[in-house]
Amino acid sequence: MRRFHVKDQTMSVVFNGSPLKAMQSSHTHTPQTALSAQELSQEIKSFIKGVDTVQGRKLSVREHARCAVRLLRSVPACRGAVLEHLRGVYDEHVSAFLHNLETEGDASSVVSSNLEDIIQEVHGVLSEFIRLNPRAWAPLVSAWAVDLLGQLSSKHAGRRVAPHSSSLNELLQLWMSCAATRSLMEAYSQCLAAMLAWCPDACVDALLDTSVQHSPHFDWVVAHIGSAFPGTIISRVLACGLKDFCSHGAKDQGLMVMGVDKGSRVPKIGSVVGILGHLAAHHSDSIRKELLRMFQESLTPSSPLSPTSSSTSWESSPQLRRAAVPFLLQLAAMSPNLFGAVSAELVELLRPPVLLQLQALLQGLPREELDNMLGLAVHLISQSPSGGARVLRFLADTATPASVIISGPTPSPHEGVREGCDRLLQMLLLHLHKLVFNRTDGVEVNPHHSAPSQPQRVIPFLEELQSHIGELCAETLRLERKRHLWLHQLLCLLSVYGGPSVATEAFCQLLTQARNPEELALAWQLHTTLSSCMAGLIPAAVARCVAQIHTHTLGPRQLRQLLLNLAAAIQSQDEERRGAAGVQSSMAIQVGSAVSGHLHDFGPLLLHGDPAVSHAAVRLLSCSPLPRTSSPAHLLLLSRAAVTHFFLALRRRGEGGKVGRDAGQAGEAVNCSVLLLSRFAAYSPLTLKAVLQQLVEGALHKGNADLFGGQLADMSGAPLTSPSVSPDIGASLLDINCRFGTTVNFSGSVWSVFHAGVIGKGLKVRTATQLPDPSGVIQNSQTLLAVVVQCCSSSGLNGSINGSRPPSDADEPAPINAEAAKVVAVTLVENVCPDVANGELSWPPEEHARTTVERDIHIRRCFEAHPVLFPLLQVVAAGRPALCYCSAVLRGLLATLLSHWGVP
Repeated sequence: MRRFHVKDQTMSVVFNGSPLKAMQSSHTHTPQTALSAQELSQEIKSFIKGVDTVQGRKLSVREHARCAVRLLRSVPACRGAVLEHLRGVYDEHVSAFLHNLETEGDASSVVSSNLEDIIQEVHGVLSEFIRLNPRAWAPLVSAWAVDLLGQLSSKHAGRRVAPHSSSLNELLQLWMSCAATRSLMEAYSQCLAAMLAWCPDACVDALLDTSVQHSPHFDWVVAHIGSAFPGTIISRVLACGLKDFCSHGAKDQGLMVMGVDKGSRVPKIGSVVGILGHLAAHHSDSIRKELLRMFQESLTPSSPLSPTSSSTSWESSPQLRRAAVPFLLQLAAMSPNLFGAVSAELVELLRPPVLLQLQALLQGLPREELDNMLGLAVHLISQSPSGGARVLRFLADTATPASVIISGPTPSPHEGVREGCDRLLQMLLLHLHKLVFNRTDGVEVNPHHSAPSQPQRVIPFLEELQSHIGELCAETLRLERKRHLWLHQLLCLLSVYGGPSVATEAFCQLLTQARNPEELALAWQLHTTLSSCMAGLIPAAVARCVAQIHTHTLGPRQLRQLLLNLAAAIQSQDEERRGAAGVQSSMAIQVGSAVSGHLHDFGPLLLHGDPAVSHAAVRLLSCSPLPRTSSPAHLLLLSRAAVTHFFLALRRRGEGGKVGRDAGQAGEAVNCSVLLLSRFAAYSPLTLKAVLQQLVEGALHKGNADLFGGQLADMSGAPLTSPSVSPDIGASLLDINCRFGTTVNFSGSVWSVFHAGVIGKGLKVRTATQLPDPSGVIQNSQTLLAVVVQCCSSSGLNGSINGSRPPSDADEPAPINAEAAKVVAVTLVENVCPDVANGELSWPPEEHARTTVERDIHIRRCFEAHPVLFPLLQVVAAGRPALCYCSAVLRGLLATLLSHWGVP
């Protein structure tokens, strides 16, 4: 007991430290032999002077360090002076260690090894003190160790063997291989582990202060400590950063006025960002949960969400709670990675109850600070690299008035919340407008600068939205008040930002999805906005639509809507003739010009399997202008498709009934088809001939004969019966040939045989055929004659670019063109009796009729099977002298009549 009494007296005389009793209690457990008062006095003098008081010589670095260790062990109250001296010892060891690495093992390695045992001894003493009395030693040693680590890292950062600060793993490996820095790191970790239960703030504060002072050379320390204590470091770093943020930003009225300044007046926030950034690689989930917990707890002052967590004093401070949201905003603005980690779940958290709590929290803020917070939020949204579509949907849903929100069970937001989101959305659009139209300044002002020297600024929010063009257009076309105006403005900004490709896609989406004139008007508004800064949008959009048609990207419903919208756009040219505004009519002219260049691409749609698509296609082609020049192959394909569609439209009109929506659409399809054929016929002599030939051939085709009251006939002209109706008489062609022989039908010869049945079986059975509807036959025949007359009356043989007929007197029927009538006559003869095609036009003598009996009967039966032939002959007769080309057919008909009436 005496040695402790003597030591206590000496310590009380030399040092007057307040935690003296704590030091004594910890020292009583050390196994070292106590020094006498005289020895203690000599040690103190030797330590202060650096001279051996017994031998009178100067102490070496190693001896001086051992003196400091003995003094630290014997007189803990002098720890401040001893630890300050040990800074030089540690620095000496680090210098020797790095020099040894640079020289690849020279004599300096001896210095390093001589000091290494001193480092280990110091570490052992400090570790024992921290273990026995952490409350007295842990705060002191932690502050000393972390500050010394910062000084050593900054001082030796420029050494050749020290890697760049960005190579964090290499830097950490280098410093942890040094005994001095490894000892300091272990001591700090021991202090932090000891202080977690009662005072973690002091340890984390020291870490933050040092990080601010020595960053980025100190980052390896933060990375190592954070990896060892991720949960503690994350929560404590955020809490300390919040306190420092509030204290540095506080004004007389309370909180600071926020700005987009990257923490220039908040020293520790940069360090907070750096620490969390290092931990995000392996502990992003913990960081995300802690940030969201801080946000939620800041909104519920009465009941913290996690009272069992490590208590920090900020949850119970109203001032710190009010500062939490601005602090998180500033933190997110300085670290996009942190913002990206929480943005997705943050939007999900912002339900109406949470929004009301947030509104109540922000109501007490000064106007200037609230404006700065909104500006910072706008900046964050515009720089968000992911989740932009979800944020936009949340803002639009919340800002839209409750009367027009089309949602499910989600309650309507409070009016104050709605107004706040409305204001935030307006500020976002204004900010994006400035970013989009100011990002190319310098390139436009100074054209001598090349494009690579003036790179355009990337806007992450708009970059992410480029993949949601279709959804954005669909939401815009919902035409909800205010909402569609915001989205349409954003669509314009996105088109300008993304360039022609994005603008073309947006315009195509609007053309494809618009279902009425009001929705289609949004496409024209988009074009009006973009036309000042982007040329050729409509041709590019039509070309993109054609590409989608070829790749079958569009479904039948979308394809039909696209064709109808293009047709409506072209038909709006009539408004110009009525004196309407010229902007829309000029766009209609551009659409018509673009469509006319792709008629051969739209032509196959006339034969689409979906009647609605083919109807929309004929409506588009019937109103679009024809190109000035086109290849014959394209013209022939279009003509054939148009004629085929004409007969399909006639059949659909007959099957659709007399009344109803289907009947009206079928009738409109027939009218459009007639208009299309007449315009094609008036385009050029080639198209006129092709259309007339295909109309006559189609009317006589066995698949269309029933439309005009015709019947199927065999080669002899006799009507055929259906195989399902004809009985199986068991006739064998081989047996018939063996008994009857083979008879060849030589036209015009006396050996011609008319088979009216099977030998031995009797005459062919005449079956009753189902007669078509007489009214439908008359209507179809009139339609066919009308289109033939229109084609024959057009000025196509004289050439007409748009296929329009010159004005004439409406009371007088247009004259039939002789050349067109000739085409009808020649085609009619070729289809009725190919044997006499290109024959003599002069009337033969009466004796010639005796050799053409079979042919005349064939012609007669063909006319009986196709009643539409007689009206076609009337059309030919109207175009004199084209009827002479039908002389052979007329002779055959007359011969049968003379034979029937017995005229000699």
